[in-house]
Amino acid sequence: MHMTKEELLTVTGGGVSVGLIAGIGAAITFIIGILDGYLRPQRCNE
Repeated sequence: MHMTKEELLTVTGGGVSVGLIAGIGAAITFIIGILDGYLRPQRCNE
């Protein structure tokens, strides 16, 4: 089955939004921070 040029121009999908990438990055950073604080607890400087 072949698609016409007009049909090819209307195909959408597969795009990843910037917000999704930022959300995934924030979640990974948050989880790494929790694990780091749990595995390497450090005292606060007084």
